[in-house]
Amino acid sequence: MAEPGQNGLCVTLRQEGPIPLDLSLTCGANEIVALVGPSGSGKTTILRSIAGLYKPAHGRIEHDGDIWLDIASGQCWPPQRRSVGFVFQDYALFPNLTASGNVEAALGHLPRGKRGARALALLDQVNMGGLGGRWPDELSGGQCQRTAVARALARDPTVLLLDEPFSAVDQVTRRRLQGELLVLHRSIAAPVIFVTHDLREAANIASRMAVLHRGAILQIGAPPKIFAQPVSPTVARLLDLPNLFEAVVHGTSDDGRFTVLDWRGQRIEARVNASVAAGQEIDWMVPRSSVILHRRGRPSRGERENPVSGRVEDMLVFGDQTTILLRADFAPELPLSFTMSTHAARRNGIVSGVDATVSLVADDIHIMARN
Repeated sequence: MAEPGQNGLCVTLRQEGPIPLDLSLTCGANEIVALVGPSGSGKTTILRSIAGLYKPAHGRIEHDGDIWLDIASGQCWPPQRRSVGFVFQDYALFPNLTASGNVEAALGHLPRGKRGARALALLDQVNMGGLGGRWPDELSGGQCQRTAVARALARDPTVLLLDEPFSAVDQVTRRRLQGELLVLHRSIAAPVIFVTHDLREAANIASRMAVLHRGAILQIGAPPKIFAQPVSPTVARLLDLPNLFEAVVHGTSDDGRFTVLDWRGQRIEARVNASVAAGQEIDWMVPRSSVILHRRGRPSRGERENPVSGRVEDMLVFGDQTTILLRADFAPELPLSFTMSTHAARRNGIVSGVDATVSLVADDIHIMARN
């Protein structure tokens, strides 16, 4: 992670409107940082501010010791001086230029006689070899995206920005392009910041993920940690995490290993949390993968861990995985969602309307104290 005065990108942006911003963000040369959040949360404005395409009311942007923006002192480098590669959501290719011509258009700093060879080399770098002569309307979505990346690399950028770069391609192409981005990042060794609405994409690619809301970063960190331990119910909801509930802290278990919760009269043991006290109202969540079905006719010791009985209300089969919605007997208005293999669901006779019991893995239950 970059710090001011060190290698990497350091961004601080503040303004009340028209798009609210109130954040500080760093990205090292070895990092890919994903910006996620609802529409209007300021994600694209952050990219445009870094690139010099938008000037915030207050802020400072520093890269490798160079101050690109300092509103307080009146310093603001123009876009062409910032050495930023920017891949726009719609790729913004010139329709009257071939793929190679689009890349050459960004090579104005080279002598004219060297631009063609350099453009072809950049297209080769993004797996577009042999396609430089095609026009944008002759390219697939994935090929347009690769051409846009090659053009972004044309000025040897020290920072790469991508705004929803894979939104216009199918899932198979998207996964391929995600892999190519990771390989490309290793070769250019530059900070990469990308905007996405696809949370799975952020989890697959990003070193760190920043969750934004109304121009502020609510949480930033490694995606697995954020998904497992959101700092607040707001973050959990923005990430569309299931199994988010309210409870009251009952105390600590006799052996000190667990924080005991009162969930609508149901005793729930959770990973110990020293920041909460008996009688305190809290929010808690459990991942789908930590809700374990009691297998019929095959009891196990784990079935004594936070058992919850209820009725299966709905099932969604996604190939070899099935998502199941269970309504707890003691609180049918609170849906409990979990996943399991489709084969195991069928083998255990899980269909809509049947009674079932699950266990909630205590070590995976995450408590969020209220401010």
